[in-house]
Amino acid sequence: MARQSAENDTSENIQLEAILSELRKHLPWMIGAFVVIFAAVFAATYFRTPKYTASTAVLIADDGQSKLTGTQENTSPADSPTIDSEVELLKSNAVANRVVRSLQLENDAEFSAGINKAIQGKIEAAGPNPKVGEDLKIEAIADRVMGGLDIKRQGLTRVIKINYTSTSKTKAAKLANAWAKAYIEEKIATREAANQQANGWLSERIESLRAQVEQTDRAVQEYKIRNNLLSATGSTLTEQEISDLNRQLASVQVDRAEASARLNTARRQMQSGSTGDDVGEALKSPVVSSLRTQAAQLSARLAELDAHYGPQHPEVIKAKNQLADVNTQIQAEIRRVISNLEAQDQIQAQRAGSIAGSVRRAQGQLASNSQAMVKLNELELQAQSVRQLYESYLDRFKQTATQSGLKAVNAQLVAPAAIPTDPSSPKLALSLALGFVAGVFGAGGTALVRRGMEQGLTTSKDVENKLGVKFLASIADLQTTLKDKSGKPLPHRYIIDKPLSVFAEGFRNLRAAILYAPNTSPKIIAVTSALPGEGKTTTSVCLGAAFATAGNSVIVVDCDLRKRSLNAIFNQSPEKGLVELLNGEARLDEVIMTDDHTKITYLPLSVNKVPNEDIYGTPEFDKLLEVLRKRYDYVILDTAPVLPVADTRILARKADFVMLLVRWRKTPARAVEAAVDILDSARVTIHGATLTQVNINAQAKYGYGDAGYYYKEYKSYYLQN
Repeated sequence: MARQSAENDTSENIQLEAILSELRKHLPWMIGAFVVIFAAVFAATYFRTPKYTASTAVLIADDGQSKLTGTQENTSPADSPTIDSEVELLKSNAVANRVVRSLQLENDAEFSAGINKAIQGKIEAAGPNPKVGEDLKIEAIADRVMGGLDIKRQGLTRVIKINYTSTSKTKAAKLANAWAKAYIEEKIATREAANQQANGWLSERIESLRAQVEQTDRAVQEYKIRNNLLSATGSTLTEQEISDLNRQLASVQVDRAEASARLNTARRQMQSGSTGDDVGEALKSPVVSSLRTQAAQLSARLAELDAHYGPQHPEVIKAKNQLADVNTQIQAEIRRVISNLEAQDQIQAQRAGSIAGSVRRAQGQLASNSQAMVKLNELELQAQSVRQLYESYLDRFKQTATQSGLKAVNAQLVAPAAIPTDPSSPKLALSLALGFVAGVFGAGGTALVRRGMEQGLTTSKDVENKLGVKFLASIADLQTTLKDKSGKPLPHRYIIDKPLSVFAEGFRNLRAAILYAPNTSPKIIAVTSALPGEGKTTTSVCLGAAFATAGNSVIVVDCDLRKRSLNAIFNQSPEKGLVELLNGEARLDEVIMTDDHTKITYLPLSVNKVPNEDIYGTPEFDKLLEVLRKRYDYVILDTAPVLPVADTRILARKADFVMLLVRWRKTPARAVEAAVDILDSARVTIHGATLTQVNINAQAKYGYGDAGYYYKEYKSYYLQN
């Protein structure tokens, strides 16, 4: 875990160092861009005409309406959407137009200058209508006036701040206050218009609902009459009739039961042998009581007579006859009582039957009425709903009618704007900050643009990642290694004269990379590049010098038929050279030359014109290479660029080691990639690439990823400069 953490830290440090290196690479351009942009932005922001900002505050109250008699008070607080809506209303064109009209800003040159010309096209399109033209002018001026307006809600409070900025401090305060006043007036006007519109619509709706109420009530009453559903005290007449009949039937049934009981009791007494004297109804009869009194008196008299005169005495017989006659009357009266009981029982039975029939008829009528009640309930429900709707609209109409003309709204001016004393812009600190930020972004953008414009290769990683070719070495630009910049030494002589210099060390590194390249034992080395001017001839000669100083026999062959660069380096103009040797016009020893100062052996091209035929694909050239391979330890072929000339493709196939040169930060990567593709298509193996003409001072600053980045650390090892 510790090792992994250390690797992560190292990776982060490397990434940061790479970024810093990249920034240092473009630092001069970044500084220049920062200075220019900072100065421009600072001047543009700080040296403007001073502007003044006046502020006023509007409070949005909790209750949007005044408390009215008979109405429910609205106690719900104004929520965030409501406050935000009020902010948008403050920014509306309606408020702006009202401000323009109230302050007559159409006569203010600051806002009306050139306005007629700006809206000329709209006026012509609207036609000859002065009112339309005036409205268009007001709207155009309002748009200009709104340019200085800034409206913000103060945090989560119900306070809205209105800021107006102008070059005139007095005008700024006047416009801020006018804006708040116009906003309140606009709310009043909007509310009044809404009330008027609501009243008109409610009036029409109430009249329509009133007619519907009358119609539904009439339909209910007509249906009741038609279906005999008239009612009193909350019940229909049929229900009341059934209730009365049921009470009467119950009473009659009680009376009948009582009569039947008396009759049945009397009959049972008579059937048991009673003479009727003990019948309850007879006992209650005053006639029977009177006759019994007479009978008692006669019995007493008869007993008295019978005791004095005997049973055969006429008075006794008369008394007996009178008693018999009274008893006969008693029996007749008892029979009449029994007959009366039977008559009463019949009457009660008939009454009960009659009332029961009436009940059944009434119940049948009630069943019919119940079916009719379904429709009646529907009509009554409809009538009730229409009436409720009518009453709710009537209440709302009363409220809006009461509120009409009321100028109270849920907004009030709480902090009128005062005339500002100090300008709100420009501010020195703000201008400096804007300039700094713009400068930083400009510098960063410049670095990105410069990096995007870079097409060359800088480090060994660039070579290997972009080309897929092994990196061999970096060859320093000789001028960047010198302390004394006045002279221009020849590179091939400098490497001999200063063998311990950084320039010479680069070629020794290149020689070592060639010698110890894996899977190769090179004898013939082809040096080429994608484009001209990348140092092929200088590299070939200096590489030859590096081999020579190491005690190797080496020959440099000029294979660039069009440039003949070896002649320029050694300041020679031979009449015979490689072409003549291959054509059999000269011998090898005649054309081989040696530099007196460096002792470098080379095979030049003559000053004659370029041959038309392909000399590198001939058997003569192959034989020459075999001869040179045997005579010298190393043969260096200075070839032509790959992109413009086809000769290199042929030569590279004959070499043991092919080296591609890339000029540091100059040769476009796409050109080098194209050269690699061409050689690959010719089945040529590129053994490595070398960066040439490297500015070691610049590489030490921002060549992150390359050995030259650490040049300052090992610079002291080079004893010669």
